[in-house]
Amino acid sequence: MIGIFDVFKIGIGPSSSHTMGPMRAGCCFVKSLEKQNILNQVTKINVYLLGSLAHTGKGHSTDQAVLCGLAGEMPDTVNPDNIPKQVAANKKTHKLNLLGKHSIDFNFDKNIIWQFQRTLKEHPNGLEILAYDKNNIVVYNETYISIGGGFISTLKDFNAKSAKPKTIAFYDYNNANDLLVLGEKHNLSISQIAIQNEIHRYKDVELVNDKIDHIWQVMHSCIQRGINATGNLPTSGLARRANKLHKAIHCNSSTHNDIFEIMDWVSLFAVAVNEENAAGGKIVTAPTNGAAGVVPAVLGYYDKFLASKSKQQGIRNFIATAAAIGVIIIKNASISGAEAGCQAEVGSACAMAAAGLTATQGGSNQQIENAAEIALEHNLGMTCDPVGGLVQIPCIERNAMAAVKAVNASRMALKSDGTHAVPLDSCIKTMYETGIDLQEKYRETSLGGLAINLKVPSKK
Repeated sequence: MIGIFDVFKIGIGPSSSHTMGPMRAGCCFVKSLEKQNILNQVTKINVYLLGSLAHTGKGHSTDQAVLCGLAGEMPDTVNPDNIPKQVAANKKTHKLNLLGKHSIDFNFDKNIIWQFQRTLKEHPNGLEILAYDKNNIVVYNETYISIGGGFISTLKDFNAKSAKPKTIAFYDYNNANDLLVLGEKHNLSISQIAIQNEIHRYKDVELVNDKIDHIWQVMHSCIQRGINATGNLPTSGLARRANKLHKAIHCNSSTHNDIFEIMDWVSLFAVAVNEENAAGGKIVTAPTNGAAGVVPAVLGYYDKFLASKSKQQGIRNFIATAAAIGVIIIKNASISGAEAGCQAEVGSACAMAAAGLTATQGGSNQQIENAAEIALEHNLGMTCDPVGGLVQIPCIERNAMAAVKAVNASRMALKSDGTHAVPLDSCIKTMYETGIDLQEKYRETSLGGLAINLKVPSKK
């Protein structure tokens, strides 16, 4: 089953596919060594980063993530502040403690190999990991694909078409039409369907509610950290803007005559989250890191301006509804910028946020589906061209624009009766086909678009 807590995963920045996925791959690899009782035989490990992981890996800290994964760290539990320390220690000692249990020689600058000219035919986000014994013989190797949103698959499983999880749930659905049919048949909202599936999975209503509440707590904390932080973003040296935006909003509030001020708050929330993501902080994939600001920004808008006495349940309904939309996009298309462009990341997040907001306002299932479709349709064709391979330009502002667009899509849907010309399922199919048609240079390689027409000097 894939559900709420697969779509919304707690992790670290700056990328779910290029940071969290490789970290998970590294950890899974060493756990496989231990499971096969060959961990202690290993004396050397080589990691080969392929395709998009090579082209934009430095900006996404892919090499650092793999190193920490091999040491046994996982995205949801790693302390982001310890990652630079672990890299610095390896560069000094050239030692790596696999899974925290078995020390080997490992040179960060030599044993992680960037193969810019190699790309797996199955997916642009590939990495190979090889383990050697004292005779320099390979004792175990695995090829992983980071398929977006922090999900990973072995190449074997991917080719067996088991990379995209199959839903085995109490209320089983594979697309938006299924959701509408289930809702009509059982008189359930989309959020109720999603939450009931999690209750069926965990057999504990309070646990499910606590886990959903924790997602919002992490999102909210991320917004606050982003607002309070000052200084520059790593690598690029770009100045953080959320703190200044916050002060400007408060300053302008004294006039009380700007009817668009609420949208400034929405933009602020998105910028705050994505600056934290760019800085490698703790975030929630929603459904990816590159699009991590859209859902929290719109949920923050609901929390600050729309929520009633039943705010907590409204937040739960928002998250559950948004996750259900994320599930059908994952199952029928992609949330990976390297596979289908930014439309797959920010476009998906925009659809999820629009659906979630519509649910909190009492929208019907048909209106929720309509809101998601409007939001996704008007992100179709969006390229992924990160400047310098960093999740900063255009990613941070793009999240703010998509958050505002999600609010607009929700309002349009709520003012209709839910009937509309373009089904969400058709839009999702179109998004994926459009993404596959995009030239490779516009799919998270930093080889086209703004990435080659704008140079941001690296901080020395």
